[in-house]
Amino acid sequence: MKNIIRALLAGWGANKIGGGKCGCIGAIVVFIILYWLLGYVFN
Repeated sequence: MKNIIRALLAGWGANKIGGGKCGCIGAIVVFIILYWLLGYVFN
């Protein structure tokens, strides 16, 4: 359950931060960074 919430939050953040300005590749990079950072929050 933690991983699902973590992925949803990272996806939402990536859409907000990297979706409009950087395009698809930027959104993927932001998603990976946010997913990694949220791992520390949920542990």
